[in-house]
Amino acid sequence: MTWYPTPTPSQAGRAVLVTGANAGLGFFTSARLAKAGAHVVLSGRDPDRLAAAVAAIRGRIPAASVETLVIDVASLDSVRAGVDRLLDRAPLDTVVLNAGMVHTPATRHESVDGHELVLATNVLGHFALLGGTLPHLAPAARVITIGSLSTRLSTFRTGDLQLRRSYDAWRAYAQSKIAASALAFELDRRLRRAATDAAESVGAASVTPRVHSLIAHPGYSISGRTPRVPGVNEPTRVERFADALQSPFAQGKHRGADVIVHAAAADDVEGGQFWGPRYEVKGPPSLGTPTRTSRDPAIGAAVWAFAEEAVGAAFDVEAVGR
Repeated sequence: MTWYPTPTPSQAGRAVLVTGANAGLGFFTSARLAKAGAHVVLSGRDPDRLAAAVAAIRGRIPAASVETLVIDVASLDSVRAGVDRLLDRAPLDTVVLNAGMVHTPATRHESVDGHELVLATNVLGHFALLGGTLPHLAPAARVITIGSLSTRLSTFRTGDLQLRRSYDAWRAYAQSKIAASALAFELDRRLRRAATDAAESVGAASVTPRVHSLIAHPGYSISGRTPRVPGVNEPTRVERFADALQSPFAQGKHRGADVIVHAAAADDVEGGQFWGPRYEVKGPPSLGTPTRTSRDPAIGAAVWAFAEEAVGAAFDVEAVGR
């Protein structure tokens, strides 16, 4: 199986950050964008696994412009240190918020900062990362939040985001993905307001946001349908056999990355959009319809306020519009 099932527009001269880039969707997204000419910063919490991912990419693309950045998104101190290092680099053109905990624990755990661990990993770390780097993004940059089919399969409790009253493994994952999606759409709304305010202040008519926030969900993408990459994706024969049985409604992670790469590189993309596979679980990239919960402005504002309090910092979107 090829790593690159579809062509990618040239990304020469663009700088990209991909979190959770050492495996799965993050790895194939990084490889695809690097092959298209982008400079890709692969971020993850394990330096050895990041090194394996870089070696795999350079094994296929010797001239790839790639580097690593160790960030554990479950730790706010680690995120802050990563932000400091990013601010010393050239502005980013694309940020792919991919890192996350999929195989959630059966019982509730807390991060080093005292937050429910799945929420800290899948939501709060990325929120803090964006809060620190957003003013440093290049004009017309894209912030891509990775969505999930789970957002269609669960209710959402804004009053118990830390799941202190009602934890279970499925709810922890689904609720975290709904929260992440709600924040992505709320960021788009705030970016648009900031652009409008900036335009009005100088008597201009244009209200195009300086940065675009959107969602890409990969459908049902699984390891056993994914090419073997030493040190990155090495499913057993049993796992491959089991996953092959799901082939009518599943795809490999290299195909799931199609949607993310499209969101990062295609011309027909703008803030506030929701991209996914054409057939929901698999297929080529297609513009889709998000859940009403994730698009609800009241829910977005509530989750935003919660996230700011949880990370202990205000998110100055207005600065981006100026």
